Amino acid sequence: MASQNADINEAILASGESTLERATARAQEQTNELFNISLNIAVTGETGSGKSTFINAIRGLSDDDEGAAETGVTETTKEPTPYKHPTMPRVVLWDLPGIGSANFKAKTYLKDVKIDNYDFFIIISSERFRENDKMLAKEIQKRKKLFYFIRSKIDNDIRAEEGRRNFNREETLSKIRRYCEENLKEIQNARVFLISSKNLSEYDFEALVFTLMSDLPEQKQKALLQSVPVSSLAILEKKVKMFEKAAWAAAFLSGGIAVVPVPGLSLACDASILVTFFTSCYHAFGLDDKSLDRLAEQVNKPHLKSLIKSPLVLGLASDSAMRLQMSALAGQSVVEYLCSLVPGVGSAAASLMSFGFTYYLLQKGLKELADTTRAVLREAGLQ
Repeated sequence: MASQNADINEAILASGESTLERATARAQEQTNELFNISLNIAVTGETGSGKSTFINAIRGLSDDDEGAAETGVTETTKEPTPYKHPTMPRVVLWDLPGIGSANFKAKTYLKDVKIDNYDFFIIISSERFRENDKMLAKEIQKRKKLFYFIRSKIDNDIRAEEGRRNFNREETLSKIRRYCEENLKEIQNARVFLISSKNLSEYDFEALVFTLMSDLPEQKQKALLQSVPVSSLAILEKKVKMFEKAAWAAAFLSGGIAVVPVPGLSLACDASILVTFFTSCYHAFGLDDKSLDRLAEQVNKPHLKSLIKSPLVLGLASDSAMRLQMSALAGQSVVEYLCSLVPGVGSAAASLMSFGFTYYLLQKGLKELADTTRAVLREAGLQ
């Protein structure tokens, strides 16, 4: 009984609340925010500006991957087209027709594309921002919606300038930025980010992510942070901190605290919550095969996958159908599987997991996934 009460007190303390009832409600809220909050991102720009390639890059896809947004030199977007994130279907990027196109006239554009459906707008240009882009920003601002300007295809600009005598990369980037800002001087609080969708680890992608993190409501921040690719160590650490804060809630629910009155912590673990938590970390950290292949190709280091030695990562990387079946199972078998992947945790006690033990398991697993990703990023040169 004493150990059960200690577990309850530990769980309440971890929640930051004062009672078991309030801690239960907080745990359910935190878990819902982590796994179920939707995010709708509107991306617009003129034909050829690179909006479809940007949408694909955020989703971790190449332009020729299955399910990728269609790209081309002609107008391919005739109406708002949703593209779900491959591992987070509640995160949707909307490819909007360019403002002023045949079916979407400037004066009625926001009404036609249903402005209230989106959490924020990305306005993309590969050259200078046009009058229609600026008019759109002003109208979005009037509606008190968030918007951001992206100057795309920066890698092309750098390549074009590299052959010049006395080429200076930073001076070239500053020149492009100044030109954009001058072009947008009549837009209040216009923020411009220089992006290469072919290589998000370069230029301003990290700054864009951190700006969005400061602007969006907290629950939307979690959806965004899980969905964006890990293009730098700083973005990874943001993700790790988010999952660290959420671990107590997952432990709280999987330990049965939310549904069993005192005393009731030492009971069969809900394995699906553990599987969901670790699988979410696995995809958010970019440890899945597709993300690793894309990174290896980008940095020209095909051996990146060989760095993966973690039993937990290798287990999550096994056949996806098997993992789905595991998620549906209840009770000891899945818990034993998860415990066997974490060093120092035996399977014998797996069916009687208190909050403290579940929390320990989540923290150990999260650290293993994070350390593996850090090693991959170091080898890839993304510090």
